[in-house]
Amino acid sequence: VMPWAEDGAKPLSHPEAKKKAPCPGLGLFYTLLSAFLFSVGSLFVKKVQDVHAVEISAFRCVFQMLVVIPCLIYRKTGFIGPKGQRIFLFLRGVLGSTAMILLYYAFQATSLADATVITFSTPVFTSIFAWIFLKEKYSPWDALFTVFTITGVILIVRPPFLFGAGASAASGDGDYSVHLKGTVAAVAHAVFAALTLVILRRMGKSVDYFLSIWYYVILGLLECVVVLFILGEWSLPYCGLDRLFLILIGLFGLGGQVFLAKAIQIEKAGPVAIMKTMDVVFAFILQIIFFNDVPTWWTVGGALCVIASSSGAAIRKWCHGAQ
Repeated sequence: VMPWAEDGAKPLSHPEAKKKAPCPGLGLFYTLLSAFLFSVGSLFVKKVQDVHAVEISAFRCVFQMLVVIPCLIYRKTGFIGPKGQRIFLFLRGVLGSTAMILLYYAFQATSLADATVITFSTPVFTSIFAWIFLKEKYSPWDALFTVFTITGVILIVRPPFLFGAGASAASGDGDYSVHLKGTVAAVAHAVFAALTLVILRRMGKSVDYFLSIWYYVILGLLECVVVLFILGEWSLPYCGLDRLFLILIGLFGLGGQVFLAKAIQIEKAGPVAIMKTMDVVFAFILQIIFFNDVPTWWTVGGALCVIASSSGAAIRKWCHGAQ
């Protein structure tokens, strides 16, 4: 998923972002590679149908924890954080991990392409929440991008009261109720990811990036364990293939984050955000190859609306920042 979508852990800006790229286009190549790795990780989530989405999230948290703990020890930042920022770190952890659970459920419940496209609505919700909570400016352009995003999501969800029962039945997802739950989960993921991003903006550079991820993985693991015991869904993967998929989900997710971080350091945020829309292209391709599921024209139309909104917002911020 996106710099703002997968777990909300990506910082928005960094002083090192002004570094010159070793060669032209390297940052965009890193972004493309990151999009591919995230898409393949999403494919593995979709393939693991015998493990609950919450349990997949728990395994992902454990995997990231093994990486984050040595980094925190090396950087000597501690595990609690500055006193005035702990409440925000707590909220960041809970909201970010909830967004991850919802995203994994969306991947399992609906098509790979639909879930991926809807995650690109995160910037629209971020603009709205930043306007409400951080008093940032909300322009007519932001309102226009919001309308485009809502239109795209409606085309993907295809509610029967607007499109009739025929369009819903022809969604290509089998049971429309499951498709609806998946798309609602994807939208909820975008909302929680946007709230996480606003909290990261509120904390700014006063909190170490790895400390932010630490709260995300430790609170995410606790949340997953509690939810799994309530649902009674806790179980070891049934076969070796599912266990391999769980390991690959962690590896590809971590690889995607690393290359995205490197891209942000050597390339402007605007081009990176635009190139990140390749997530959708990879999702369409993987869905066709591995699931023999050709996206409907409704999904294609919705994807174009959401990508236009996301790209427009990125271009506008890029141009505004260059002035």
